[in-house]
Amino acid sequence: MKGTSEFLVEIDDLHFSYNRLNGRNVLNGIDLKIPRGKVVAILGVSGAGKSTLLRQIGGQLRPQRGRVRVNDKIVHQMNAAELYAMRRQMGLMFQAGGLFSDISVFENVAFPMRELTDMPEEVIYDLVLMKLHAVGLRGAAELMPNALSGGMARRVALARAIALDPMLAMYDEPFAGLDPISLNQIAELIRSLNDSLGVTSIIVTYDMSESLKVVDYAYFLHHGKVVAAGTPEEIYASDNPFVHQFVNSEPDGPVAFHAEAVAYPKDLGI
Repeated sequence: MKGTSEFLVEIDDLHFSYNRLNGRNVLNGIDLKIPRGKVVAILGVSGAGKSTLLRQIGGQLRPQRGRVRVNDKIVHQMNAAELYAMRRQMGLMFQAGGLFSDISVFENVAFPMRELTDMPEEVIYDLVLMKLHAVGLRGAAELMPNALSGGMARRVALARAIALDPMLAMYDEPFAGLDPISLNQIAELIRSLNDSLGVTSIIVTYDMSESLKVVDYAYFLHHGKVVAAGTPEEIYASDNPFVHQFVNSEPDGPVAFHAEAVAYPKDLGI
């Protein structure tokens, strides 16, 4: 059932740590909202907490403090049946695609349909070909994943993520390792499928230049906090030092190259 709020995902003061003893939160007071029907990017360097945030939205992880609300329901207050029902309305494109290597392209896309619905095989057949056609790979239906290029594998993963027309599609580093042509294809597919299916999309990535071409809004994470947010136009015009460093790929700025540590000479015993 569609919720009443204009935002599909609402996150308030979210805190989370994988190891409470080390005193370092991966998420350290996150506040953000994802409007229905929009494409939103979560940007940041590796280790900023982007993928962890997706796991909070999907209910794989529970916050130590704060709240994650999806479709007007608080995720960590759901029982198992409610959580599974919510996940059936979500599609996830994993890092590196995550295709099952021992079944064909067709079977990969059919998998969620067979697992989560009672649709007859003839309907599944038509739907799988429809999804593969949408990503330009209907002719590759019988291929095995090891016969695909990197860009083709990502497109199959994209078809599987939207196989059941989810209310929310999440893409975890969808551009990593792709050549410029494949990267542009995936970005345009995410945008066009979002608009044609009427879903809401979250793109988690460190690829700022490509994602800002297709998103409606972007959040920047650093050290578990939202340090900047805005439309693509606002991001490019921002004088925020974090955004400026990220946009211009500068080595010096608020994002340090070296991990926090004691002085190098002291570590060497000098």
